[in-house]
Amino acid sequence: MASSSTSTLNSSTSRTFISTSTLRRRLPIVGAFCMLTFGLTNLYTPFYSSALKTGCVQSLLRSKLGSRFSTKSSNFIRMEGNTSNTTVPSIVVYVTVPNKEAGKKLSESIVKEKLAACVNRVPGIESVYLWEGKIQTDSEELLIIKTRQSLLEALTEHVKANHEYDVPEVISLPITGGNLKYLEWLKESTRD
Repeated sequence: MASSSTSTLNSSTSRTFISTSTLRRRLPIVGAFCMLTFGLTNLYTPFYSSALKTGCVQSLLRSKLGSRFSTKSSNFIRMEGNTSNTTVPSIVVYVTVPNKEAGKKLSESIVKEKLAACVNRVPGIESVYLWEGKIQTDSEELLIIKTRQSLLEALTEHVKANHEYDVPEVISLPITGGNLKYLEWLKESTRD
């Protein structure tokens, strides 16, 4: 009898361990789902809007993040339909550069010219691409540039004039919301 109790106890303990282990493996999947859901808002707004109205996304995030998640924060602003004059339509621009020195030089010139409020330099990326009919692999640095949407053309011209690539990457993504204070600072730190 004692051996069957022990076996039941061990079985229930291992089930708890397995479910905890399974939960740990599945949390990154939940995170990826949330990133895709929030990242694709501009591609499929009806789903996102209905998910927010029904509380589907909010419930999922609250269950995983607890009280740290709140969609009613006064410091968060949704850019679309924003009637406030304290912010402007803003974007994130990606530019790759061949090395640290080129990244530092270009980042500093962009901020000095007030073409962006901030440039993050991300070292150690590896790019694989097709160029002149051949697959190329290069180590690069990624610049993540936060600026006004209205400055994209001037920023693109600045990058083209100051970049060592014949065809530099300059791609932009809209900022659809964020910390109001940060977005106000972005506006104040860039030229009109």
